[in-house]
Amino acid sequence: MPRPRDSGDLAQARLLVAVGTDKHPFDRLVGWLEEWHPAVAADVGLTVQHGHTRAPGLPGAAPFLGHDELQTAMAEADLVVCHGGPATILEARRHGHLPIVVPRDPTRGEHVDDHQQLFARRLGAAGMVALAETREALFEALAAGLADPSRFAVAADPDASEARRAAIEQVGRIVEDLVAASTGRQRTRWRPWARPGRNGERR
Repeated sequence: MPRPRDSGDLAQARLLVAVGTDKHPFDRLVGWLEEWHPAVAADVGLTVQHGHTRAPGLPGAAPFLGHDELQTAMAEADLVVCHGGPATILEARRHGHLPIVVPRDPTRGEHVDDHQQLFARRLGAAGMVALAETREALFEALAAGLADPSRFAVAADPDASEARRAAIEQVGRIVEDLVAASTGRQRTRWRPWARPGRNGERR
C-alpha cells in the first residue's frame, strides 16, 4: 500500500503519471493533465514520467525514471495514472493501486497498434483498472480519487516478483490473441523480458 505521509505533507495528494518508454508521444494525455492541474495545483503533488512526449508544463516532470525512482514513486503515490502498458499496470497493482488507465490510440499516432486499447478495455470490464478513454472520464476518475483515494486501492503484494513475471507472460499471450483477432494477422510470440527500454524498463 502507499506509504504513510509525513505530517507536513497532509495537505497534498500524491499523483504519479507514467506513460512508459514507448517511442511514440502521448501528447493527448499530457494535454489533458495540463488542462486539469491548475484548478487543483495546491492540493496535488505531481510526478509525471512523460517519456518521449514533449516536456509538459507541469511540476514534477521527468522523461524517464530509473527502477528505484519508479518504485519509490509508486510506493508513495496516492493515485496512479498510466498508459495501457501491461508492465506498468501490473507494477501499479503490485504497489496497491487500482490504476487509472488511459490507453494509447494508434489512430492518433500514439502506438503502432490497438493492443493497449483492447487490453485496457478487458481489464476495465474485469474491474482491474479504472479505464479512462476520454478527457471527461479521466477528470471524473481523478476527482473521485482525490475525494477518496481508497476507491483506487487494491491489496498490495510487493514480494511477488515471480508471480509478476508469470502474469506478464500471461498478459503477453492475451495481448497477442487480442491483436491477432482484431487485425486478422497470425499470432506472433511476444517476449516481454527480451526487449528492455531505456533504464531497463519494459514497455
